Amino acid sequence: MFKTLAVAGLSLSCLLVSGVASANWQLLNDKSQLSFVSIKKNSIAEASHFTQLTGQLSEQGQFSVNVDLTSAETFIPIRNERLSKILFESDTFANAVLTADLSDKLSLIKQPGQYVLKGVSAELDFHGHKKPLAVDVLVSSAENGDLSVASFKPIIINSDDFKVTEGIMQLQKLAGLPSIATAVPVTFALTFKKQ
Repeated sequence: MFKTLAVAGLSLSCLLVSGVASANWQLLNDKSQLSFVSIKKNSIAEASHFTQLTGQLSEQGQFSVNVDLTSAETFIPIRNERLSKILFESDTFANAVLTADLSDKLSLIKQPGQYVLKGVSAELDFHGHKKPLAVDVLVSSAENGDLSVASFKPIIINSDDFKVTEGIMQLQKLAGLPSIATAVPVTFALTFKKQ
């Protein structure tokens, strides 16, 4: 249920997009997805995603991705509401933000093709806490300069790192569940349009 953390993970990956040419890139929300998997009762896994993502990469290599934490889609309205209010506390922390300086990566993608970027450094700002993350991504650059960035492997987000474990426990109690995992795998597939 607290798939929210996944968000962070996804956003980070976007950073890897860097490369291609001197230009700015804007994330296309309708062609991008950030997904997370929550596990309850020790073995029941449920996939969810965020419907509202924004982001950009500048020609100087400054990257940022914003996840609207009120846009978590679990396909159960009451659960969406509880995630937003109880876990994410979106009235106070409306977004999760991933940033990175990719200036040293821009030269890696100079022509159309696919590239695997490993250990890309980013920072996730979530629920009032910041944590460095290293992500591996597959970047594809098109002839027109557009970029697609996908997770090369899942990013694991731990609730203790962002002080949301108490929120997970509250959700567990409200749902009458014996357990909800406090570590969430996050994956993403993002498309950036060259401006």
